[in-house]
Amino acid sequence: MRYQPKDKRNLMKAALGQINSNTVITNVKVVNVITGEILKADVYIYDGFISHVEYNQPGKLSAVDEVIDGEGKYLIPGLIDAHMHIESSMMTPRNFAKAVIPHGTTTVIIDPHEIANVVGVEGVKYMHDAGEGLPMRQLVDIPSCVPAVPGLENAGADFFAKEIEELASLDRVIGLAEVMDFVGVINGEDRMMDIIKAAQDKGLYIQGHAPFVSGRNLSAYFIGGPTTCHETREGSEALDKLRCGMYVDARESSITKNIKEIVEYIKDRVSLYDHLCLCTDDVEADDILKHGQMNRVVNKAIECGLDPIIAIKSATYNTAKEVNIENIGAICPGYVADMLIVDDIKNINPSLVIYGGKQVAKDGKLIVEVEDKEYPLEKTNTVHVKELKAEDLTIKTELENGEVAINVMIYPDIKLSNTYVEKMTFKVENHQIILNDNDLKFVAVINRHGKKNTIGLGVVKGFGTNCGALASTVSHDSHNLTVVYDTVENALIACNELINCGGGMSAVKDEKVLYTLELPLGGLMSLKPAEELALENQKMKEADYALGLTDMENPLLRIVTLALPVIPEVKMSDLGLVDVNKKELIPLFAE
Repeated sequence: MRYQPKDKRNLMKAALGQINSNTVITNVKVVNVITGEILKADVYIYDGFISHVEYNQPGKLSAVDEVIDGEGKYLIPGLIDAHMHIESSMMTPRNFAKAVIPHGTTTVIIDPHEIANVVGVEGVKYMHDAGEGLPMRQLVDIPSCVPAVPGLENAGADFFAKEIEELASLDRVIGLAEVMDFVGVINGEDRMMDIIKAAQDKGLYIQGHAPFVSGRNLSAYFIGGPTTCHETREGSEALDKLRCGMYVDARESSITKNIKEIVEYIKDRVSLYDHLCLCTDDVEADDILKHGQMNRVVNKAIECGLDPIIAIKSATYNTAKEVNIENIGAICPGYVADMLIVDDIKNINPSLVIYGGKQVAKDGKLIVEVEDKEYPLEKTNTVHVKELKAEDLTIKTELENGEVAINVMIYPDIKLSNTYVEKMTFKVENHQIILNDNDLKFVAVINRHGKKNTIGLGVVKGFGTNCGALASTVSHDSHNLTVVYDTVENALIACNELINCGGGMSAVKDEKVLYTLELPLGGLMSLKPAEELALENQKMKEADYALGLTDMENPLLRIVTLALPVIPEVKMSDLGLVDVNKKELIPLFAE
C-alpha cells in the first residue's frame, strides 16, 4: 500500500524546485531512520507530502509559503503504534485523538475487537467512521477472533470469513487483527484458516497473538499466516520469534509491560532491528495524560538500553513495513509529511507535531479543532442481563455438609495475567461452598449480550482483592459481565449497578457501593474527554485499593483479562473454567 499525492507531477515539480513547496522545516537535525544518520537538513513539504530533503546546502532556502524554524532541534518521523485497542483507553476514537496527538502519535493500528465482540460488524464500522477526518491516522485491522475461542465462551457476535470480506471494503482497513486462537491456527482448524485466507485474498497483512508459543508450534503458526506478535513477554521468546521471521511488537501497556525484558535480552544479541516494533496495546486516559502514548513506549525502550535511533525506527519505519505501507514512518521524498520536532532524541517530548504537512499540536497542546460528532451506537444500551438472583451466583453441591474438591484458578503473581489450575478442598455447609482463605474469592462470568443466559461460576485465588465485590463489563474479549466477590450480596449489588447504567466497573464493600465507573458506549467506553475520564478512573482505582488491590501499579485493568481464554493456562468464561491450551472446559468439581 502506498499513499498517493493528489497530483504526483506537481509533487515532482516541487522536488525539482520548478514550483514552490508549501512549507520548509529548516534549522533541524533530521533523524534518518533508514541510514541511522543524524544530519542537518531542510525538509520541504508539498500538499501533505515531503517533496525534498536538502542535506547538501541546508539553510539555503528555496521560495516557500511557510518557514518553520526548528531552532536546532531534532526532526523525527511521526510515531506509529503497531497494535492497540482504542476501547481500552475507555475513550471514543475522537476523544482518543485529542489526547494522543500532542504526544506525537500520528498513526495507530487499531484492533476494534472489543466493540466487535459486543455488537459485531456494527461496532467495527462505528470505530472506522468515528475515526474519519481526524488530524491523525487511525488504521483498522479487522477482528479475527469474535469470540476469541468459539465453543468456550459466548460473545455478542460471531465472525467468520464472510464478515472479514465485508469489512475489508472499508477505506482504512489494512489488516486482519491479532489471531488469538493460536491453537486453532497451529492445528489448521477450518474456521481460522478460512478467516486468514479471506484476509489474504483481500491483500491484508495478518497480525498475530502467540503468547509462549515456541519451537515447531511457532513454525506452524507463522506458516499459517500471522507475521507479528505483541504477546511476547520474555526476551528469549522475542529472539525466537525474530529468528523465525516474525515482527515482535514489544508492548508497554497500562498493565502489561514487556519492553524491559525484551530490550535488555536482545540488545546485545541482535545487530539488525528491522523486525522490532513497539506498541501500547491497552493504555488508559490518565496514563496518556501523565506519561504520553507512543512517546512513552519509545522513551522506555531507550531507558532500557536501546539506541535512540533504533527505538525511533522501531516506532516508525519498522511498523510501516510491518503493516505493508510504503511511505509513512520516515523523512524521505514522497513520504507523507508526518513529523515531530523534539528537543532530545533520548527523551521524546514533541514541541511540534506535524501531520500531513500541517501543524496539529504545539508544546503539548492540540492547535487544530477536532469536530465533535455523535453516532447512534453511542446512545445504545448493550447490557442485556436477566434479573439476577442469589442462586445464580451461588456454587451449590449435592453434598449437604462435609468437604468437596474444586478446580481453582490460581494467579501466581499479582502482576501477571497468566494463571493455572489447582485442585483444592473446601468445606461445605448446607450445600454451599465455604471460602476458608482471604485470598480466595468466588468468580462469575455472566453473559450480557441478551442471546443466552449462561453463567460460569468458579473460585479464584491470588486475584488480589481481600473483601467485597468487583464487577466489570470490560472483560476481554467477549466482554461479558465479570464479578469477583466474597459474598453473593455484594456481587448482586455490583452487577446491578452495571446493568442499570449500561456497563462499566463497580466496587462494593459491606453491601455499599464504593464507586461505579460508567462506560455506556458498548459497556466499554465513556463519552467524556480524557481529562474528565482520568478523574473518574482515579476514583475507580481508589475503590479498587479499598478492596485490597494495593500491590498493583494499575488495578483498573486487573479484572479485564480474567475471562480471556487465549492467555494460558486457564481462564473463566460464561461457560465455566477453560483450559486454554487444550481448548476444553474444566469441570468445577474435581475428581
